[in-house]
Amino acid sequence: MSPLPGQKALPNALPHTTATQVPLRRLQRSMDARHLIMIALGGVIGSGLFLSSGYTISQAGPLGAIIAYLIGALVVYLVMACLGELATAYPVSGAFHIYAARSIGPATGFTTAWLYWLCWVVALGSEFTAAGILMQRWFPGVPVWIWCLVFAAVLFTINAISARVFGETEFWFSLIKVVAIVALIVLGGAAIFGIAPLSSTNPGAVLFGNFMTPHGLFPGGFGGVVMTSLAVFYAFSGSELIGVAAGETKDPGKNIPRALRSTVLRLLVLFVGSITVIAAILPYDKASVTSSPFVDVFQYVGVPFAPDIMNFVIITALLSAGNSGLFSCARMLFSLSEEGHAPKSFMRLTRRGIPIVALSVSMALGLVSLLSSVIAAETVYLALVSVAGFAVVAVWMSIVASQFFHRRAFVRRGGDVSTLPYRTPLFPLVPIVAFVLLLVSVIAIAFDPNQIAALYFGLPFVALCYLFFWWRYGRRGAARAAVVSEEAPVDLVEDPAAEEPIAGQGR
Repeated sequence: MSPLPGQKALPNALPHTTATQVPLRRLQRSMDARHLIMIALGGVIGSGLFLSSGYTISQAGPLGAIIAYLIGALVVYLVMACLGELATAYPVSGAFHIYAARSIGPATGFTTAWLYWLCWVVALGSEFTAAGILMQRWFPGVPVWIWCLVFAAVLFTINAISARVFGETEFWFSLIKVVAIVALIVLGGAAIFGIAPLSSTNPGAVLFGNFMTPHGLFPGGFGGVVMTSLAVFYAFSGSELIGVAAGETKDPGKNIPRALRSTVLRLLVLFVGSITVIAAILPYDKASVTSSPFVDVFQYVGVPFAPDIMNFVIITALLSAGNSGLFSCARMLFSLSEEGHAPKSFMRLTRRGIPIVALSVSMALGLVSLLSSVIAAETVYLALVSVAGFAVVAVWMSIVASQFFHRRAFVRRGGDVSTLPYRTPLFPLVPIVAFVLLLVSVIAIAFDPNQIAALYFGLPFVALCYLFFWWRYGRRGAARAAVVSEEAPVDLVEDPAAEEPIAGQGR
């Protein structure tokens, strides 16, 4: 493919890379804003909210947990505001590393891609295992590994058919979770004020007396709120999946900003609303010992078969997160292959525009991750999980830094900010504040013995990625790519070929 106007051809030693030009994609643009919203919600809303929210309340106290989730929602808004400008400027699939490679440097883009890919590969194994364990409530005689294979086959098939089938499936998966959370907020909110229409006995208004604990409003002190905030950042991970799906979205200039705004608003209402209801109804010192605080609240308001209903909802949440994760893995490998940073076979597309080899490899390695959790839980799997946890914040830092440098480069080249399809508000305050908050969270990990392994394994992994990039392509080659990128125009990239299905290989 010839260079875009204003760009130079790359030397033979350096692969064709989207760090220097954004090529025409051949994935199909078949998803609407509603699909993007539900993909993001599907990646975010998982077992962390349904199972671990009680533990969060017990650590920070009822009010502290709400504050921690408000801080998390603020950080998500800041990151999404930066993502919106980048995703409309580079509407391509698996785009996080493209933002970084184009705006910061190709080595940073390379590292970001492999961090995020590994994050979701590890998550796949965890989601399958957890769903298999929950299925034993109804089928105790069926081994967990059989359910893992069944769920893996189902999600692979959904992803292999077409991007639209994936988006439609994720829409309904996520809708089930959203309905469950809304039901908790409405019924639990009514019970807080003494209205319990489903309960045979009226327990009376509980109001917000639980917020004042025997140890004050913040039983764990301010430190408990800070440490909970770190966990909440991870709980909100997945919202950035909108950027991964940008290359398969209709009219990205309009649909991506709409999806970003709607996603942040929905996450704020769903997460903070459900945490507020749980904190008001369940005593904070008992919240952490329940299997799911959602089950306790539903039983409190008189919902019949609450444990079975929530078991179904949580399994759906796990499969939804796995579905989004597999989609993300395949698109990231496809994009890396286009850059020359992964085998060319990963660019092979089906007639419906699915990167089938990248999809297959991601699923296979997800199952390997599952296997390592059984045979090497204290070594290999611990390292994988630690790097995956570290990757979430690292990728978010990459996004906000990329937006900062992207806007500066755009203005320096004479670009008119008013012509951008979406503009990050309050520039440069938003990316700077977001980066500082994320950096503080990374530093604070060093003081939490439960999370410090993320630094032990995450930082060396990042260093190895940079070293491999310099070894493979050389400092001269990477610098040359950065110079070419600096000369390239930063404009909204249209994709006239995206609507046409391509048979066979991606090129």
